[in-house]
Amino acid sequence: MTVHFIGAGPGAADLITVRGRDILARCPVCLYAGSLVPPELLAHCPPGARLIDSAPMTLDQIEAQYVEAHAAGLDVARLHSGDLSIYSALAEQLRRLERHAIPYTLTPGVPAFAAAAAVLGRELTVPGMAQSVVLTRMPGRASRMPEAERLATFAASGATLAIHLAIQSMDSIVEELIPQYGSDCPVAVVMRASWPDQRIVRGTLADIRAQLAADPMERTALVFVGRALGAADFEESALYSPEYHRRFRSANAP
Repeated sequence: MTVHFIGAGPGAADLITVRGRDILARCPVCLYAGSLVPPELLAHCPPGARLIDSAPMTLDQIEAQYVEAHAAGLDVARLHSGDLSIYSALAEQLRRLERHAIPYTLTPGVPAFAAAAAVLGRELTVPGMAQSVVLTRMPGRASRMPEAERLATFAASGATLAIHLAIQSMDSIVEELIPQYGSDCPVAVVMRASWPDQRIVRGTLADIRAQLAADPMERTALVFVGRALGAADFEESALYSPEYHRRFRSANAP
């Protein structure tokens, strides 16, 4: 018996990986985050599979489901929204599985920030402007932020910021970032990227609060801040330059 953690992707049912879909199709038990995972994904479960919505459950209750399935010798597909590597509450589940000596596997998924960037039609790293992306979040009830992880600290680098669970903290975001990025710095807010009802609000640090006040969004929206979002006049990378020699192409190749 194995618990298979699967990144279900950002929302669109066809953005799950082939591996994740195939594992889902052979597991007789599926735990899924019903508040974030599209129900269309459950169509991949085998006939008669036991489907358990983990949204109203505590961690103890989820653990009990794993232990019960383990005792019955039944593989479990555990669907998480987005990718498993960030903000998934994965680590605490793995720790409990290890205490019970229950084996597990991890299958990555399309993260929300990547889906949101695709919706915006933007590359988050632009030559000469931003070559780093900071994935962070605002303080909330579910998990506190370490003291050293502050927006102002990240902003000093000039990197593109992808701020999760941030809508309710837009005042703080604007106040902390304007000194580093300037009031004209582009901002994009994407809610439910890849879902049929996805929404986008674009603006700057100067006007994004007014735009959101006129068109409110849910707290699960993702906030991007950075010059790369509005890049137009930038230097091209050397990657495809005829003068750039690399393993698969000689310099000055025709």
